[in-house]
Amino acid sequence: MSAQPGSSADSLNGRVAVITGASSGIGEATAEQLAAQGARVAVLARRSERLDSLVDRIEKSGGHALALTVDVTDTAAVQTAADRVADAFGDADLLVNNAGVMLPAPIEERATGQWQQQIDLNITGLMNVIGAFTPQLVRAAEARGVADLVNMSSIAAQNIFPNFAVYSGTKAFVTHLSRHLRVELGPKNVRVSALEPGIVGTELQSHVTDEGALEWLASSKESGMAWLAPKDIADVVGFLAALPSHVNLQQVTIMPTAQPS
Repeated sequence: MSAQPGSSADSLNGRVAVITGASSGIGEATAEQLAAQGARVAVLARRSERLDSLVDRIEKSGGHALALTVDVTDTAAVQTAADRVADAFGDADLLVNNAGVMLPAPIEERATGQWQQQIDLNITGLMNVIGAFTPQLVRAAEARGVADLVNMSSIAAQNIFPNFAVYSGTKAFVTHLSRHLRVELGPKNVRVSALEPGIVGTELQSHVTDEGALEWLASSKESGMAWLAPKDIADVVGFLAALPSHVNLQQVTIMPTAQPS
């Protein structure tokens, strides 16, 4: 585990990072990256065995990590997790809201269960985490001069993809919410950033059952287009968190070079 150029191994020393959706993909890679830069990391997800394995790798590399098995749609459980982070590490000053799900389907199918699942996790879960940890971010920013709230959105928040209407709507919420929160929390030295990746090779694709979406994903692979890797996104998180305290990357779009939209 090593820090990237521009993100030195001690650039986040003293920081306390919380990452949701940390059992795989972007969340897992981000936890390892932030730990490599010196942050103590609390990793949140539902799959305890994967979290334990992640914590073991981080600690074997000399880092400090805490695994918290939690479903972010459970408001009380998220608050309990926030209290445990504060007890173990002190107030969190770097929150990466990454937990999410992508379930595209034509709107005419009325896949109401999938609609609700995406709204519950991508919106309600995100708000539960923001609600529980914002007091810590504000206190930490007052004490240390800076704190960061990073919300994982998607290029789908901006661009149009057939059959992705509900997912795209949840991510548009994330991006627009982030811009509002930046205005609200920026004066308190809490930087707010929305990251909007294009196609990233993660477990999200394995949840897709819609034939049209599967064909689109397959065609992008067959064209030879190199997808983003979770570590590419993790590197960006590490970079923005290590910036001088007066610099806030409000909205970052991260695309595979060959992805047209």
